[in-house]
Amino acid sequence: MWQDVLTYIGIYLLACLKSIFPPLLGPAAGMSNLEIIGITVLGLMTSVILFTFLGEKIKKHIIPIFIKNPKKFSPKSRRMVRLWKKYGIIGVCFLTPLILSPPGGALLVSSVGAPRKQVFLYMLLFGIMWATIWTFSVDWLMDLGLVKGKT
Repeated sequence: MWQDVLTYIGIYLLACLKSIFPPLLGPAAGMSNLEIIGITVLGLMTSVILFTFLGEKIKKHIIPIFIKNPKKFSPKSRRMVRLWKKYGIIGVCFLTPLILSPPGGALLVSSVGAPRKQVFLYMLLFGIMWATIWTFSVDWLMDLGLVKGKT
C-alpha cells in the first residue's frame, strides 16, 4: 500500500519536472493509461500554476542565490526571446511538454507577461494532448515488444 503511494508520488514529482517521465515509468509501475495521463497532466499543471504565480519572485529572490552576476542577455535568454517572438503563447505552450520543461515554459510565459487564463488553458490542452500521445505511444511500443512493462 505505502509502496504504491510512494510510487505515485515519485512519478508525480517527476512529472512536475518533465512531462515525459510518467508515460515512460508508469507502465513499469503497473499504472493504467488513464492514471498515467492524469498524473502527467497533474504534474505539468502543478508546475505551471506554481511557477506562473511565483515566477517573478523566483527570478528576483531565488535565482540570484545561485547566479551571482546574472547577465541580462545570455545565449539562453536570447533563445527564449526568439522562441516567444516566433511562436507566441500558443507555440510556447505547445512546446513546453515536448522540449521545454514545465517550470521553464511557465517561467518563460510569466516573464513576458502572458495572460494567466490563456496560459492555464493552453498548457492544460497541450498537456493532455502530449500526455495522451506519449502514453499510447509507449503502450503501442509495449504491444510490439520493444518496451517492457511490469510483468
